[in-house]
Amino acid sequence: MQQAQTEEKRKAEGRFSSELFSWGESLMAVLIFFVVVFTFFVRLIGVDGTSMYPTLQDRSIMLVSNLNYTPEKGDIVILRKEGFYSDQPIVKRVIATGGDTVDIDPVTGDVIVNGEVLDEPYIFEKINTLERMGDLTYPQTVPEGCIYVLGDNRNGSTDSRWSSLGMVDERYVLGHVLSVVFPFSDFGSVA
Repeated sequence: MQQAQTEEKRKAEGRFSSELFSWGESLMAVLIFFVVVFTFFVRLIGVDGTSMYPTLQDRSIMLVSNLNYTPEKGDIVILRKEGFYSDQPIVKRVIATGGDTVDIDPVTGDVIVNGEVLDEPYIFEKINTLERMGDLTYPQTVPEGCIYVLGDNRNGSTDSRWSSLGMVDERYVLGHVLSVVFPFSDFGSVA
């Protein structure tokens, strides 16, 4: 009787150890999967500042990808340019790509690309033409392989209107924003 109980106890401990090992393997596989995905396919990047308000909030966390990505007008991108913003990544909206001509109406603050005024329901307010036109003269033609970017908070953003950033070489683009993951109230894709 005693030997049967000891044998049963040993089998129970073996099952527990086996199950614990199985859970450990599963956790390790999930961890490796996430490391590979976040190393090679997507990144989590936080917003620092209000230059993209109201689309993105200060301290929002975004899911960003650069997998087979070519910048397109309207995309929200993360970029880094040496010597700009302490070499930290910044987030901006692509307004024009290589070959496009950008103009800013000095009276209304409208942004014009290739002769057409952009419909921009995502901006906070139009450009204050007395204070926030930047130091470039217009119209500007975007060189091939470059993009022209603006923040959605036009009067609170340093962007392609200033020569310190200017036209951005596409090679400086770290990726485009797929979605906001935090705060949870803003979870989802961005427009």
